[in-house]
Amino acid sequence: MAASNAVWGIDIGHCALKALRCKLSDDGKTLVAEAFDYIEYPKILTQPDAEPEQLVKEALQKFLDNNNVRDAKVGISVSGQSGLARFINLPPVDAKKIPDIVKFEAKQQIPFPLEDVIWDYQALGTPSPDDGIATDVEVGLFAMKRDQVFRALRPFRDAGIELDTVQLTPIAIYNAVTYGVIDGLSQADYDPDNPPDSIVVISMGTDTTDLVVTNGFKIWQRSIPIGGSHFTKQLMKEMKLTFAKAEHLKRHARDAEDPKAVFQAMRPVFNDMVQELQRSIGFFRSIDRSANITKGVILGNTVRLPGLQPYLEKNLEIPMKKIAEYQHLEGSSVVATPKYKDNVLSFAVSYGLCLQGLGKGRLSTNLIPRELITARIIRQKKPWAVAALALLMLGFAFNYITHWNRWRESSLTRFESEKVKLSSITNTSNTFKSNDDADKAKFDQLKDWGKAVVGGADSRFMVLELIKTINAGLPGQQGLDAGTVSELPYDKRPDLFITSVEMQYFTDVSDYANENVTGRYQQFREWLAANEKLTSAPATTTSDPATETDTAAEPDAETEADADAEPAAAEAGESSVEIPTVSGPGWVVQLKGFHCYDGGGINNRANYLINTVLKYLDSGEVTLPVAPGGALETFTTKEMGIVMPILANDGTDATVSVPDPDYVPDKNSDAAATTSAWGTGVSQVGFKQIPGYEFTIQFIWKENTVSDRLEKRNAAATDDSATAEDA
Repeated sequence: MAASNAVWGIDIGHCALKALRCKLSDDGKTLVAEAFDYIEYPKILTQPDAEPEQLVKEALQKFLDNNNVRDAKVGISVSGQSGLARFINLPPVDAKKIPDIVKFEAKQQIPFPLEDVIWDYQALGTPSPDDGIATDVEVGLFAMKRDQVFRALRPFRDAGIELDTVQLTPIAIYNAVTYGVIDGLSQADYDPDNPPDSIVVISMGTDTTDLVVTNGFKIWQRSIPIGGSHFTKQLMKEMKLTFAKAEHLKRHARDAEDPKAVFQAMRPVFNDMVQELQRSIGFFRSIDRSANITKGVILGNTVRLPGLQPYLEKNLEIPMKKIAEYQHLEGSSVVATPKYKDNVLSFAVSYGLCLQGLGKGRLSTNLIPRELITARIIRQKKPWAVAALALLMLGFAFNYITHWNRWRESSLTRFESEKVKLSSITNTSNTFKSNDDADKAKFDQLKDWGKAVVGGADSRFMVLELIKTINAGLPGQQGLDAGTVSELPYDKRPDLFITSVEMQYFTDVSDYANENVTGRYQQFREWLAANEKLTSAPATTTSDPATETDTAAEPDAETEADADAEPAAAEAGESSVEIPTVSGPGWVVQLKGFHCYDGGGINNRANYLINTVLKYLDSGEVTLPVAPGGALETFTTKEMGIVMPILANDGTDATVSVPDPDYVPDKNSDAAATTSAWGTGVSQVGFKQIPGYEFTIQFIWKENTVSDRLEKRNAAATDDSATAEDA
């Protein structure tokens, strides 16, 4: 049984395992994403030499190694092709008899004996009761063969994961779209005679494409047996490639030697898919002539195939959009991470499962076998039953022993002297314990008073010390008097211009230091080592490792970055960079700004930041007073609590506005207007636009007062002295 109100939505696809953990916020409407995982299989499950069961087992084990599911509900999805969905309009009937009518309809609609299937139903829209008679009732009937359900459950049962929800993929997509995409009406505002506009949802998977048409209340769905792997197989056939090479070529079609030939080879699959979609949408319009489809949504990583979105819009004559975010879904530790953003198109099913588990899905049918629910309830009650029985037996035993002792010894007068001695010892012990407790309480009180007196003064200066530390690490032109304007051109001025400083508090900074952050820190350290090595080497033609890596990682302007792309630096092999371990409360400080400096070689753009401010934040020193008006002490940035500085993005070459040194203001100049133009790239009087490099730097700062720093130094010095004496 889940110990919290969190829900895991797990979608096992043919290409990857997608999982999202959400809980309901206090407003009762917004979902807060607490964690997510995207585990791509080494091979696609339908690949000829793949072992699907083993690949899924390994992915689930990796997921369990990284996440805890025992304190949350778990919902999973099954393919729409594996199930059956029927939508039935019931005749006017007594509302109490609807379950019996639905069971009768299930026998007619499901082409298997009901004992061989698992099925569930739910009324769509709002029935209109008239004197106890329900009219205009439309029921969604969903079923799946029992053996297929248990086949889908097997990997989770083998992994020890208890499930609460089993839902068809199209229904999970429907829940996600109606809650996270459509600004729909409430059930009370729905008018069957004037329904809202419909939306078509195309979710492209590896082997199938799920088509869902809905107006927010009613749903029609169909699974089309064409997916991303069909493009791969078409490339294998036309270009005589292996499956792995064809898959790679499909994902990097625009980078191929002859992109036109690649798209020409895939054209038959494009045509087949459009024909199936046109046929399905046309059939839907024929059965619901009042429906008005005004727009479409495309989901799944397959839709990132270049040119697919405009091709669908042109042939279906429906405007399409890709999902970039979901309404009512928050949680910056998840939705703001690059890995989630890169794969947001594939998390619709997981989001829909979370909605159903939290009671926010419009459809809440569940295909989990009822016998599993019953067995779980019995299993959960067994410990209580055993404990109750054990307690009952213990009571009987205690009662028996008590009576037996009374029978055996009718008098206890012979123990009176021993009782007196024991009482005396007990009193003495209690006296000593009371005195000790009083001394400990007094000591703790004095210690708290000392901390309150000393710590309060130190805490006032922590932020000032942090700002002083940051300013000390910003490079600038040496020998320039205050108030003097530099005569150097901007691309020769070693200045960094900070446009904003932001801080965010984390109760546990390990939530921030995820794989992306540690990877960027490792990348910074490797680039710094490479730059220092090149600087110390004899003067030769050098390359810019950060620039090369940035260029290699930049996507085509017309395409999106490939979700499977790995940093170029990873190809160099194992890294010797030691990643610091961080935990506990702390702050993440973010510096945004730009610079125009071009030192040539390895001292421009991102490398200039690496060689200066990032290096300083990682291993620099700053001199600060240890008390107001007191002596100065030099502290390292690590002693100041600064850990893991990174370039939080890959930087951007941009046009920035800087003061024009040749500009002479007149008496009517608006100083406030010109000051506001710093770095904006907006042309203003007194400013000029020049090329610059915009950056975002982040680092972890753990609060550390000067008293704590000095205390740690003294403790370290004492330990060193003791070690030297022992030697």
